[in-house]
Amino acid sequence: MIDADNVQKATPWARKAALVIFTLTVAQLVVAAFVPNLEQFEGKGFGARLIAYPVMMLALPAAYHWWSLQQDQPRPTPWDAYALIWTPFLIDVTGNTLDLYDSVTWWDDANHFVNWFFLCAGIGLIVARTAVIQPWVLLWLTAGFGALLAIVWEVGEYFAFIRYGTEIESAYRDTLGDEVLGSAGALVAGTLLAVLSRRRLKPSA
Repeated sequence: MIDADNVQKATPWARKAALVIFTLTVAQLVVAAFVPNLEQFEGKGFGARLIAYPVMMLALPAAYHWWSLQQDQPRPTPWDAYALIWTPFLIDVTGNTLDLYDSVTWWDDANHFVNWFFLCAGIGLIVARTAVIQPWVLLWLTAGFGALLAIVWEVGEYFAFIRYGTEIESAYRDTLGDEVLGSAGALVAGTLLAVLSRRRLKPSA
């Protein structure tokens, strides 16, 4: 399990970082949804994202807060985990704001790897704080959950953008690639967390 003292020490900077990430994400969503004639946002469902992204960003923190209240002693808020979980949403929205998805050919592929790394690293940190588990279990829980999220995300993309869009012919190859990249990012995150957890559990000489 991650040391609670280290969580408390990390709180001041992590709390500021998490709140800045959340604020910047929501601010860009508002601009994308309500400012007209911005071509980089057209046809990308930012009206729906304005609702969906904040709900998804707050879902796990809300669940963790509820779980913490059920304990004998409330746990410190894991702001570092929240910052990691919220970072992919900021990257995605900022990428659209700067029109990087259309102007940089590798941007979308890089996002699936990097964003899943951040997302699953944050999820793994929360898992490590809610249960005493072996590092190898933490690794595969993180990687497995990330792979599942990659599948769910691609299914959502299909129904939201692909099935009636112009990319249907290349969708199968693109979907497989995105799932592999997302799963790889989750595996790297799980491996890193397992290594850090093992070092903390290892008795000092």
